[in-house]
Amino acid sequence: MSQRKRHNHRNLKIWQLGTEIMTDVYDLTASFPKREEYRLTSQLTSCAVSMPSNIAEGSARTDKAFSTFLDYSLGSSFELGTQLIAARHAKYISNEEFEILDNKNNEFQRMVIGFMGQL
Repeated sequence: MSQRKRHNHRNLKIWQLGTEIMTDVYDLTASFPKREEYRLTSQLTSCAVSMPSNIAEGSARTDKAFSTFLDYSLGSSFELGTQLIAARHAKYISNEEFEILDNKNNEFQRMVIGFMGQL
C-alpha cells in the first residue's frame, strides 16, 4: 500500500503566489463599476480565489488527486488571463496594471506546471 504524502499548502510557493494574485485581483476589482459586480468582477474574483483554493484542497490528497486539483488551479489561471484582457479592453485596468498581473499569472502557470512534473 502506498503511503500518502501530504503537502503543507501554506509552505508551497505556488499557493503563496496564488494568494498574492487573489489579493491583487480583489484590490483591482474594488474600483470596477457597480454594473460589473455580477459579471466581470464576479468572474475575476471567482477564478482568482479558485487558484490557491484548489492547491490547498488538493494538498491534503494523494499525489495523483493533488495533480487533478493543480490542473483545476491551472485552468482557473488561464481563465483569469482571458478575463484580465477583457478588463483592460473595457479600460477598467490600465496597461501597466494588466502587465504586472499578467506577468504574475504567467509565472504562476510556469510554477504549477513545473510542480506537477515533480509529483
